This record gives sequence, structure tokens and C-alpha cells, in this order.
Amino acid sequence: MKPAGSPNCAETSTGSGASSVSQVQVGEESAGQRIDNFLLRELKGVPKSHLYRVLRRGEVRVNKGRVKADYRLQPGDLVRIPPLRLPERREPGRAPDVQRARIDGSVLYEDERLLVIDKPAGLAVHGGSGLSYGLIETLRQLRPGAELELVHRLDRDTSGCLLVSKRRSTLRNLHALIREGGVEKRYLALILGDLPRERVRVDVPLSKNVLKGGERLVQVDRAAGKAACTVFRRLRRLPFGSGVATLVEAELLTGRTHQIRVHAAFLGSPLAGDCRYGDFEANRRLRAFGLSRLFLHASLLGFRADYMSRPLRVESPLPADLEQVLDVLLKGGERTGGQAP
Repeated sequence: MKPAGSPNCAETSTGSGASSVSQVQVGEESAGQRIDNFLLRELKGVPKSHLYRVLRRGEVRVNKGRVKADYRLQPGDLVRIPPLRLPERREPGRAPDVQRARIDGSVLYEDERLLVIDKPAGLAVHGGSGLSYGLIETLRQLRPGAELELVHRLDRDTSGCLLVSKRRSTLRNLHALIREGGVEKRYLALILGDLPRERVRVDVPLSKNVLKGGERLVQVDRAAGKAACTVFRRLRRLPFGSGVATLVEAELLTGRTHQIRVHAAFLGSPLAGDCRYGDFEANRRLRAFGLSRLFLHASLLGFRADYMSRPLRVESPLPADLEQVLDVLLKGGERTGGQAP
């Protein structure tokens, strides 16, 4: 098996090659991390489904005992990693110069421990599933040797504030803040319809299913879902056909996959441009208004990391392509070249 290679872990092995068992001792930098996330970092390239399967079977041991996926590691823990065959590691493709320049100019905030990037829509946060590079690979190419890790994720079609850590200890601290609700996340979204009140709190659990082909689908599941809470605030109503579309601010109080999109659809007012949970006919009409992607933008991040003397709030303005859609809607659909249907 390929050595884990983490700088804060001491590793011994009972053999060599793909059939070996690894014993990895946890250092201070990995203390507090969940065992599943630890394994994902140590065994890059192994499918998540396979890692969770060996955890469920008890093939991963900590101090010779079985652990669940949410076990948090302690300094000195000895982790037994079973034989796993890793795929051949491929270097990520080189991002085009124009993409590198765009990301290099998208830094909203930076200090010695973290970055906040204004992620453009259409760019995945990391490579995989046929993509040779994403935002994090592009950043690593721009800053070779830097220890850059994604703190959280945004969907490929979502733009806006994205946190990247420069140090493992900061990554662990920010993950703890997210778990404890210490990171404020606000988004701007356009919904098809209106809110029943100026402020609506949606507190319904969600579960994630994987469909054929690996496509993820999230749905409301009051029996077996995980707690999920979103607060929607009405900002502006805009005419759309015989009804309205509404610009809203969505505040995430939890961070489930596709949470804003599914909660908006649950209200009966799906996000504009949402091809998975949305109104397909309305999306077709919106293309005539200039909307070519999901209308969802991560507009604000607020938190105070342990090393900070005061809270940090970073904002990203609505991108020009989405502002243009609002302008066209406000004018009743008038665009150069004719009237929108």
C-alpha cells in the first residue's frame, strides 16, 4: 500500500506493496479530525464508498478497536489501515493561463492562514469525474508548495465566497466552527414565485441519495433525514410572466448538500435556473432573459477563527451576469433583439 505520508504522522508497515497493512500514529495536527476525513486525506484516490465500507466492516481500527466514521482522533492514536489498492496517481491537468489569471485576481481576503476566493460559476472546486483540474488545483499551481485545502465546497454552478486554508491547524479550527454554527453563510438567490412572508424559516430534514451514474439527489425526509435549516428573507419582487420572481437572501444555519435548492423547492418556489429541483419550463423561458446558469451566489462569510483578534466578514457582490438578469426582469423582459417570451 502507498505510504500515508502525512508530515505529522509516524507510519510503520507490516509489509510493502498493495497488500500491506499500515499503522499510522496520529500527530497534533490531525487531533480532533474525524476518522473518515483523515482516511480521505491519507488515501487520496480511494472512492469514498469503499472507505466507508471498510469502516463499517471494522477493518479500520484505532488503538486496536473498531470505530465509527464520526470518531474524532486524539494525539497518539494508532490507526490501522487495511490493505487497499490505490489507483495510479495522476498529476492534475494544467489550468489554462486565462483561468489561472482569473483565479489569481479573485482573492477577496488573505492572511497568513487562510484565503477567501470569489469563485466563478462554471468552475468545480476540485478536479474529478472527468475534470482534470478545479479551483483548488489551479490555486496550487499558482502557489506551488503551499499547503492549500478547501474548508467547504460550492456547487460548480454556484459563484461567490469560498474558504481555503493554508494550515492544517486552521483547517481543523474552521471545520469545528462550521460544526458549531460559528460560520455565518449568506447567499443571494432568485426564486420562482414569492415568499409567504418577508422572513421564512425552513426547518425540515434532508437525506441524500445517489442515483444511477453517481448523480446526487437530495430530498426532504422527515423520518431518516439529517437536520437542515435555512432562513429566507425577501429582498425584491420582480415581474416574471403572469407572476413574480423574488430575489431572496438565504442564510444557512446548517450545511447540507443542495440545502438551499431543496428547501426553496419545498416552499413551492424553486431556484431560477435549477435543472435538478426546479421548474424546467420556467428555466427555458428564463434563458431568453439571459439566465444561463443556477441563480445562486455565496455573498457573505462571517466568522472569528481562534487566531483572529476580531470577527471577519467577507462579502462578494452579485456577479454582472446575474445583475443583468435582474435588470431585464425589472424592465419587463425587454432585451436587445426583442421581447422575452
